[in-house]
Amino acid sequence: MGINRKYIPLLLGVAIAAGVFIGSKLNFNDSNEKIFATNSKKDKLNRLIDYIDYEYVDKVNTDSIVDVTVNGILENLDPHSVYIPVDEYEDNADDMRGNFVGIGISFYPYKDSIAVIRAIEGGPAARAGIKGGDRILYADGRALFGPELFRDSISAFLKGEINSKVNLTVYRPSEDKMLDFKLKRKRVPLISVDASYALTDEIGYIKVNRFSESTYDEFNEALDELTDDGIETLILDLRNNPGGYIYAAEKVVDEFLENDKLMLVTKNKNGEENKSFATRKGDFEKGKVYVLINENSASASEIVAGALQDNDKGTIIGRRSFGKGLVQREMALGDGSAVRLTIARYYTPTGRSIQRPYANGNGDYYRDYEKRYKNGELEDAENIEVADSLRFVTPGGKVVYGGGGIIPDVFVPKDTSVENETLEYISRSGFISYFIFEYLEKNRTFFDGMNFNQFTEEYEVPESLKEEFIAYSRFEEAQIDLRRYDADLATALKANIAQQLYGPNAFEYFLNDGDAMINKVLELESRDDTIEE
Repeated sequence: MGINRKYIPLLLGVAIAAGVFIGSKLNFNDSNEKIFATNSKKDKLNRLIDYIDYEYVDKVNTDSIVDVTVNGILENLDPHSVYIPVDEYEDNADDMRGNFVGIGISFYPYKDSIAVIRAIEGGPAARAGIKGGDRILYADGRALFGPELFRDSISAFLKGEINSKVNLTVYRPSEDKMLDFKLKRKRVPLISVDASYALTDEIGYIKVNRFSESTYDEFNEALDELTDDGIETLILDLRNNPGGYIYAAEKVVDEFLENDKLMLVTKNKNGEENKSFATRKGDFEKGKVYVLINENSASASEIVAGALQDNDKGTIIGRRSFGKGLVQREMALGDGSAVRLTIARYYTPTGRSIQRPYANGNGDYYRDYEKRYKNGELEDAENIEVADSLRFVTPGGKVVYGGGGIIPDVFVPKDTSVENETLEYISRSGFISYFIFEYLEKNRTFFDGMNFNQFTEEYEVPESLKEEFIAYSRFEEAQIDLRRYDADLATALKANIAQQLYGPNAFEYFLNDGDAMINKVLELESRDDTIEE
């Protein structure tokens, strides 16, 4: 497999397109009668579809025509008004609820069977004793192996109604025996806080991957544990976070701001405004906070960064964020599908909109991401284009700009070498995961009984594993020499092993070792300590 250098930025940028929506709970009032009133324009569309359905010379799937029509309409509005077809709705809903009903495993369709990567902590499978490497062969007597194995059909048998039961037959290769499990399906969390741990005695770290219904509770629990451990400074990592619900972002911001501080303003097409204010004593109002953002931090992530920046709370570290300042509301279409329609714009406390222009179409809108590579913005803050007409000043006298993302207070350049871009992509995209699973298949017993601390201190990635991965990836065929980044490759491999053995917290722990933005925070903190001394 080869990756053309020019496509790497696009691979990174296009991933954000599917996730940048903000679910709103606003009180802009329009009655159903007004919204769905009959008129000649709507009748024309309905008649056309009916004509095609009844009169067209060939048989046509009119459901697909409707889907194409809806998508065509939305594409002419803005880049973030999107249609969710029936077959995608449930997965989207699970993602934003922050949970699903099932047995709680991550798995691969491996060769011709279902291989468990790991059982999700707290889920039914983990409580029953299902382990990484197990093969699920039968569910309620239905074979889940063979050449016709499909991932969608697997999920249909493992997911189900809450408290419904499923009988599993499992083969455990490490013990060469068959095992039977009776499980009751429960709500299994889809975590939005990927990692939470203390970097030093005084500095804590929390990474949030999206803003779902469960995000605030996860975040609050993580923050409580860190403050109980005595941390006084927090790194809130919102890199590559595509957004989510407004209210979830506001509740996180509320933990840092004093009562009655303005957090957000939303405005609809009639000019009606909703203002959100900090409402109570937050758990970290007195603490110091650093927010990490990058070019893939969007929507709700930008609400958090903008609210803190405009209230002179903390320091924003990294690179200019994506630039999404539109609010969507999800509306059901009656057949199991839905549309997320842009209903308002949002503004940060100083009054700035950070929405990028989209008048030239969706293609041009998303190519703006690629332009950042070409104009040098990702490597030098001097190349960030700003407009004096969009200049704002915070209460503390800091100059900030609207017009296209949150510009950080402290810029950290990106290593745009093709090798680093490739490593960054494969580390977090899942590309390494299958390779690591096969490695663990052969060496799983080596890690039996090894806890995370032992793994951290004692395990070193062997040179042979790095060479095997280089051969497996075939990047050399694309003239990408990963040997130039030997230490980073070892870290990526160790992080992915840790993820499959110990979970996402372990994964982030290793990938953050030597991270440029985190190192910048540590550097700034050491300067403050020097000044105080």
